[in-house]
Amino acid sequence: METIELLKKQQELLKEEICNNLDLLIGSVGCSPKMMNHNLTTKIKGKTVTRSVRKGLVPVVKVMTDRNKRVRSLLQKLSAVNWEILKLESK
Repeated sequence: METIELLKKQQELLKEEICNNLDLLIGSVGCSPKMMNHNLTTKIKGKTVTRSVRKGLVPVVKVMTDRNKRVRSLLQKLSAVNWEILKLESK
């Protein structure tokens, strides 16, 4: 039973960390050699959409896209923990 308690604690920590990183943007920041400005590229409804990013916002946008990667990783971990809890509770 102690294992379930540890997993539930880990589950709560992961949920909290996910909630703390929801200030995010999906996509990747790039810079075209032909253009002087940066852009944010993402898929929306199966189509690639590119948005212009002003130079002053590039560091903020990069942090927000990194948060998206972090949240995706945390969701994978949360899914694994949830699966382990489910298996242990069904015994």
